[in-house]
Amino acid sequence: MIRSILTLTLLMCPILLATVSFAGGSDDITQQRKQIEAFFSSLTRPDAPGLTVLVRWREQTLLKKGYGVRDLHAQIKNTPDTNFRLASFTKQFTGMAIMLLVHDGKLRYDDRLTDIFPEFPIYGKAISVRNLLNHTSGLPDYEDLMEKAERARGTMIWSTAHQIQDGEVLQLLEKESAGRFAPGTSWAYSNSGYVVLGLIVAKVSGMPYRDFLQRRIFAPLGMRHSVVYEKGTNEVLTRAFGHSLENGKWVQTDQSSTSATLGDGGVYSNIEDLAKWDDALEKHKLLSAAEMAPALAPVKLNDGSQPHWPKEPGGDNLAPGKPVSYGFGWFLDPYQGHTRMWHAGSTTGFRTVIQRFPSDQFTIIILANRSDFDTKAASDRIAEPLITAK
Repeated sequence: MIRSILTLTLLMCPILLATVSFAGGSDDITQQRKQIEAFFSSLTRPDAPGLTVLVRWREQTLLKKGYGVRDLHAQIKNTPDTNFRLASFTKQFTGMAIMLLVHDGKLRYDDRLTDIFPEFPIYGKAISVRNLLNHTSGLPDYEDLMEKAERARGTMIWSTAHQIQDGEVLQLLEKESAGRFAPGTSWAYSNSGYVVLGLIVAKVSGMPYRDFLQRRIFAPLGMRHSVVYEKGTNEVLTRAFGHSLENGKWVQTDQSSTSATLGDGGVYSNIEDLAKWDDALEKHKLLSAAEMAPALAPVKLNDGSQPHWPKEPGGDNLAPGKPVSYGFGWFLDPYQGHTRMWHAGSTTGFRTVIQRFPSDQFTIIILANRSDFDTKAASDRIAEPLITAK
């Protein structure tokens, strides 16, 4: 759910924001806002699927705007209150939910998977909640297990009409006798781990994952339009639909067979609400700085070494063989020497990203309902002049 596709439009854009000087005065702010807006305006047509953008700098909103349309058929415009599927952007909310349960004394980071799900096979006895949060659990990839199950049956089991549910993911994992590697000995980005974390939130709290996020995160922060979407249970208001470019034409590609799982990518939100989320992180409205610290501590393997992406390319492997810095639902690698916490999301028809630079006091959030847009590259392009701002 974090696969990234490079956008030719972005590479061809003539606006070189990296050369902008930004001293911080009112005239400079106005000029910076105009150049950022022009940059994003150049990336999509008004009648094509597009994006919404939030850029906050030192408690000032440099840009909060929508581009293109959220529904290609109805030609309804994207606006700051348009709700997008966040995909793996969701993982930071799942991580926060787990941390809130630790805060409540209902869960410990060292609790084992078999402590919570006693029926889980013996390989889960070595997997801790912490391993699930920082992607060192070694759980098999549930999409691989879906393919394995369909091959064994000789027919398709899941589709856009019959999507895999969280409970089914757990059942697939429980049929395995071993993980990909011993917990804590290696690192591999794991959607399986975050589906299981969502199930842990539900079991430990005694309420559905969607209700826990609503009661403990969304409602307290005033995120009135954010939801964990479950078809047939709730609806997404002001909803953007995902699109892909096929044979030179836009087609709606809003759902896949894996779009119904929750903890790894089920949240819909908009930049109005996510501005409140960003503010809550900055001001520690949900957890104290000390309680938040584990989420922002880069994972180390059992032997104390820094983990690396798997060497084999493919799937969600963004940087084969390269070092990786990850906490609880956040990538933590710095950018040009500046402290950063970020996460991207990618699923059929959607690309999303959040980049926070706490020491430099700015945040960039991009939500796109088109699969050809590299939100991470675009946010990097915006980040550079803000980093050098005085």
